[in-house]
Amino acid sequence: MRLTHPCSRLPGGLLALALASLPMAATANGQPDPHRLDVQARAEIDVVPDQATLNARLWERTPAIAQRDASGGDDEALGKARARLEERAATLIQTLEAAGVERDAISAGSLRVQPERLREPSEQEGETKTLSRTRLERPFEVEISELDRLPTILDALTEAGVDSLDGVTYDLADRDAASDEALSKALQRARHKAELMAENLDVELGDVMTVSENQAPVFQPRRMAMSADAPESGGASEYRPGTISIDAAVSVGWKIEGKKREE
Repeated sequence: MRLTHPCSRLPGGLLALALASLPMAATANGQPDPHRLDVQARAEIDVVPDQATLNARLWERTPAIAQRDASGGDDEALGKARARLEERAATLIQTLEAAGVERDAISAGSLRVQPERLREPSEQEGETKTLSRTRLERPFEVEISELDRLPTILDALTEAGVDSLDGVTYDLADRDAASDEALSKALQRARHKAELMAENLDVELGDVMTVSENQAPVFQPRRMAMSADAPESGGASEYRPGTISIDAAVSVGWKIEGKKREE
């Protein structure tokens, strides 16, 4: 019995067309295209931040009392501590406004109430007694659009008697523009690599066949710790924002046209 390949039944012109389509089908099935150049590239840029957010906290505590006595009178102490805290918070806002900070740039967080336990030596040798008190805390966030005013604002916070400076977070007003620049540089790097490879392989690049982001531009605001006595430490370098790094990565595939034409 003689077996006949299905293609042998096709007319000559259709047979040639069917055979010519076989390499394309192989590529569509996931096999690599031999006439293609794929390149991966990464780029990183360093930008100077142009805005910042300063975080600070105020707190008040009730008097420490023995746990067995922590009832009734503690409510009165709690009310007094809250009144003191609110008064200090109002003073802080007024001090910042007097230093030139816009009211909309100052955010006061929600009141936080946290019980605390203390241990101290008892009158009886070798024993300790447990005391309790309550800590009331209010966080503040100050947005700074002009970084050269940071020392003045820190002085104002210190004058207002903040209990904690939690640091400065440096940022960019226009993140999109910086991210676009990083992505553009990654694409430029990909083209440079492809042209370099093509030149060394003595081939010509054709049209771009595929392009994708391996990694979208990564942006991470820069945070700097700061102590409550920073203005008194005398280090102007503590206010320098440094730079923020943004990196992006891409993959680009070019069609290879063939050997370079000799000039």
